[in-house]
Amino acid sequence: MLPDIQSTKGDGEGESLSWVGMEQIDLPIDIAGRPVSAKVNAGINLLSSPEAEKGIHMSRLYLLLDELTQGEITPALLQHVLKAFLVSHQGRSDEASIEISGDLLLSRKSLNSNHSGWKAYPLTLSAELRQSFTVTLKVGIPYSSTCPASAALSRHVAGLQFSKDFGNRIDRLPAAEIADWLVEKGMPATPHSQRSWAWVSIRLNPEAKSLPVIELIDYAEVALGTAVQTVVKRSDEQAFAVANGQNLMFCEDAARRLNNVFRCAPFCEAFDIRVEHQESLHPHNAVARIHWKGSKNVT
Repeated sequence: MLPDIQSTKGDGEGESLSWVGMEQIDLPIDIAGRPVSAKVNAGINLLSSPEAEKGIHMSRLYLLLDELTQGEITPALLQHVLKAFLVSHQGRSDEASIEISGDLLLSRKSLNSNHSGWKAYPLTLSAELRQSFTVTLKVGIPYSSTCPASAALSRHVAGLQFSKDFGNRIDRLPAAEIADWLVEKGMPATPHSQRSWAWVSIRLNPEAKSLPVIELIDYAEVALGTAVQTVVKRSDEQAFAVANGQNLMFCEDAARRLNNVFRCAPFCEAFDIRVEHQESLHPHNAVARIHWKGSKNVT
């Protein structure tokens, strides 16, 4: 029989360990019906006892992870695998966790030209089995933000330029002449805008049967109104400019918009939201965070 060193008594008088496992395991998985080349962290705690073993059997956890590759990931499947982790180390562990990270590729339609293109959304899926079972889903959503202050200053400059060009006119200005001026000179200054990120982390409703990844992304993009585009023809770019003009926002505004929609989302029990405006005006970013512990006030 081959020696099993892991099953021998450990050092340090059997001290407990809060987490032991593996990180950055490669797995091909299915999330929301889409293939994801994922990196997976998996582990359990190690309880103390007078006869505590030196360590865990990582190969047991690794082999059990293969169940995640056999179909679409669901909360029920994650709970099943975590329970199997504990059974594989019965009496030596009472907590287990899995963390899955990767990019979800979604086909998104253009704003006006009826084309479609692919966009990657980074996500992290965390499942924990302790006294209860919880699933947390975190997704990054890129969008555009145009500064309200900069827009106001740009409009002010346009007003000054209009007064300079037409202030001495005593005749009634023809609409066509004003329209021509607007096309040629009506934008003497432009507001600054930038690519921005919303990182939305939600704790799933315990009744959730599936992972609401696409629903989460749709909720956020509708709330923000300026989702980053893939295929862009001229009519799409114009529509995008209009969307930015109609959705001027500081990072505080973006965080509040997301707060309002996710408090009402049926799949969300609690959330942690971070928005990051990667400023074109500054060498630093503007950031806002908001947390909601849920109606049950559970941390």
